[in-house]
Amino acid sequence: MTGFHPVEAIGIADCRLRIADCGLRIADWNAKSTGTMNAEIFKKRTKAYALRVMHVVESLPDTRTGRVISNQLLRCSTSVGANYRAAARAKSQADFISKMGTVEEESDESLYWMELLIESGLAERECLADLMAEGNEILAMVVSSIRTARVRRNE
Repeated sequence: MTGFHPVEAIGIADCRLRIADCGLRIADWNAKSTGTMNAEIFKKRTKAYALRVMHVVESLPDTRTGRVISNQLLRCSTSVGANYRAAARAKSQADFISKMGTVEEESDESLYWMELLIESGLAERECLADLMAEGNEILAMVVSSIRTARVRRNE
C-alpha cells in the first residue's frame, strides 16, 4: 500500500507533545480514491490510531490526573483496533453488530478523554486536532458499518 511507512515520532514544540506520524493521513488511504475501505486497511488505520495515542500518552505529565486520564485514554484507544479485529472474525451478523458496538463505544470514549485533556489544560486543542479528527472519522465509519449490517440483517 502506498503512503504507509513505519512510525516516526515528530516533535511538536508548541504543544510539548511527541505525536507519531505514522504516514497514515486521511488523504493517503487507497479508500479515498476507490470509495471503499476494506477490513485490512481499517485494521491498519485503527492500529496507527492507537500508536499515535500511545505517543500522546507518553508525553502527558506524571501527575495523578495525568496518569488517570492517560490510563483511560490508552485503554480505550488501543481497544478500538483490538475489538475491530474481533469484529472482523465475527461468527454471525449479530455477533459482528455486537462487537462493532463495542468498537463504537471505545472510539467515542477515546474522544471523551481527549476532550478532557484539552479542557483540563493538560493538552492544547491544536495538538490533538488531527488525532481527534481521525478518531471522529473512525467513529463515523464504525457507526455506518453497524447501520449497514443492521439493514442487511433485516433484509
